[in-house]
Amino acid sequence: QLQASGGGLVQAGGSLRPSCAASGRTVFNYAVGWFRQAPGKEREFVAAIRPGGTKYYTDSVKGRFAISRDNAKNSVNLQMDSLKPEDTAVYYCALDNLFRSSVHEPNYYADRRTYDYWGQGTQVTVSS
Repeated sequence: QLQASGGGLVQAGGSLRPSCAASGRTVFNYAVGWFRQAPGKEREFVAAIRPGGTKYYTDSVKGRFAISRDNAKNSVNLQMDSLKPEDTAVYYCALDNLFRSSVHEPNYYADRRTYDYWGQGTQVTVSS
């Protein structure tokens, strides 16, 4: 089970840090991704972290967002800085149930179909 939290309303240029708490799985051993879905749009990949620590980002957030794991809290965080109005969306975390995945293809982690478990989503709204 995944529980996303930490969204909110912020002005452009501000920061938020959503968190995804896991139960039933140790995030250290599984890939976790963040996706987002804006109104009227498809759910899109934002960032992912592999069991070994390799991280992937979609181009539009590189240099502004940072994904990280907190092993003590069994959670994955998404530090979002320099937020823009176009970042407004519901943000979802997801977990790939492949134990210690050794897949090296970045597109695998950017594909929604890779992930077996999804959190409920947290709203991020960036005002201009």
